Amino acid sequence: MKKLTHLLAATALTAASAAPALAEKWDMPMAYSGSNFHSVTGAEFAKCVTTGTQGEIEIVTHPSGSLFPGAQIKRAIQTGQVPIGERLLSGHQNEDAIFGVDSVPFLATSFDDADKLWNAAKPTLEKVLADQNLTLLYSVPWPPQGLYFRDEVNSVADMEGVKFRSYNNATARLAELTGMLPVTIEAAEISQAFATGVADSMVSSGATGYDRKVWESLNHFYEVDAWLPRNYIMVNSDVWSGVSDGNKAVVQACADLAEYAGTWRAVQYTDFTLKGLRDGGMSVAPASDQLKGELQQIGETMTAEWLEAAGPDGAAIVEAFKASKAE
Repeated sequence: MKKLTHLLAATALTAASAAPALAEKWDMPMAYSGSNFHSVTGAEFAKCVTTGTQGEIEIVTHPSGSLFPGAQIKRAIQTGQVPIGERLLSGHQNEDAIFGVDSVPFLATSFDDADKLWNAAKPTLEKVLADQNLTLLYSVPWPPQGLYFRDEVNSVADMEGVKFRSYNNATARLAELTGMLPVTIEAAEISQAFATGVADSMVSSGATGYDRKVWESLNHFYEVDAWLPRNYIMVNSDVWSGVSDGNKAVVQACADLAEYAGTWRAVQYTDFTLKGLRDGGMSVAPASDQLKGELQQIGETMTAEWLEAAGPDGAAIVEAFKASKAE
């Protein structure tokens, strides 16, 4: 990793030497807490760009939804309210089904598979985003998603009527198919929602639960490895077109480094955060065979629904993904 870091840093600094001196400040909204590994990676990316462009582009991160709530970040970038930002694109699957490719249940359930799916989907995602005045810079996965509950759950029947935190179409549909009651809650509001009984469960990574200390309200985490959603860092295309070639090279080199470092952090953070949940007093264990089997059936239903909604582009991505797994 040190070798890659030095190479990318050298590329960024070399490119910066040819850039014109025109200082810009880019505010970068982020939805998750400053201690979350995505936010840490984003802060390092911002520093890399600021240093690499010799201050000609200064990126300032705003974590915890402090500048814009998570649901508003993508629109803020599109419309030029901010030049850059980070967003969980699956939260916008209602705009285009392709945005939900990383949240198709049990399609990609490991970091290796998530990487293959990302490579298969990236060209299509870039095209869809370009049509929305957005340029993709980098993307980092979350650890595998598990199920959090206040009470013990051994089957789908045990989920009936449970208030479930929803953050995108896939989680809302999962709630519907399991008989749970979906409640839309942004990441920054999770702790309060569980503490006040607004929600009693969620599907998320160990990272989110650890960051938000959910053991203060919830008692069980079930490892089901449902999917590995991704955060995406995007820049307004109009802003991007005005960036010099030298500074574009800097930003892209820093983005490549951030994607590498963020993915490495996600892998390392997985075991660390599950241990943190245990240390906090939660029961952390694989789901029962019955629950896993029932969730697999629900996953098949949701996969078929996503493929129908995503059309030929979605089918091509899944086909390319499966081909890459077979290599």
